[in-house]
Amino acid sequence: MTLQKQQSRSSPLSGRTKRKRGSTKKAHQRRVVALAEIKDDLSKYLRLAEEEEIVITRHGRAAGVLIGFGSEEDWFDYRLEHHPEFLRRIAEARAALREGHGVRLEDA
Repeated sequence: MTLQKQQSRSSPLSGRTKRKRGSTKKAHQRRVVALAEIKDDLSKYLRLAEEEEIVITRHGRAAGVLIGFGSEEDWFDYRLEHHPEFLRRIAEARAALREGHGVRLEDA
């Protein structure tokens, strides 16, 4: 079970997402919406999700996240940033550099 970070009571929608390492995207605002509301107007929330993450709740608890893509490039970036093989290769390359193997970009 993972622990959830408690949001500010004064402004529950003001939480920011953490920027992933290597991500070229800025952190986005988050909106929290009940599943019943999403089901009633999914197309609206897909449009909103292009600008901000939509946290979907079920019975008051976070159940999922709706992430929209404004372009094919955004979709490609998302897939690359979350692809396990790509992430594994990056981790291996970083480990090799720490061990003194390889050539740093600054030295090339």
